[in-house]
Amino acid sequence: MSATADHAESLAARLGFQSEQVVQEIGYDDDVDQEFREEVEELIGNDLVDEDYDDVADAVLLWFRDEDGDLTDTLVDATELVEDAALILLLTPKTGRPGYVEASDISEAAQTAGLSQTKSVSVGKEWNASRLMTPKAAKSKR
Repeated sequence: MSATADHAESLAARLGFQSEQVVQEIGYDDDVDQEFREEVEELIGNDLVDEDYDDVADAVLLWFRDEDGDLTDTLVDATELVEDAALILLLTPKTGRPGYVEASDISEAAQTAGLSQTKSVSVGKEWNASRLMTPKAAKSKR
């Protein structure tokens, strides 16, 4: 099977990551799903950049746990790191895991931050991912 076919079937590709993207990772800790991180890096063809990256990224991989602070503030900060219509993949622990975040809290925080939630999927045995998109720039802003 070709690399292209492998990528077409990968979870990272289905969630919207693409080759050559600069993906900024926020909230990394020793509890993250390493296999998923490696899948994203393989697909984009680069290492993930960390929270200190000082340029605009194409997408954000955001690991968030209940004890990490205010989710709305974190999402608003993440939108400032990317271009319009960018992917922000919010990863939160699954139900019953330490740091679990209620789905209603995710939905409310995303809406307040001006993001649209397009899908939620399981990532590994410990994490759920919510695919969030930043709004496209209004035509009047041009």
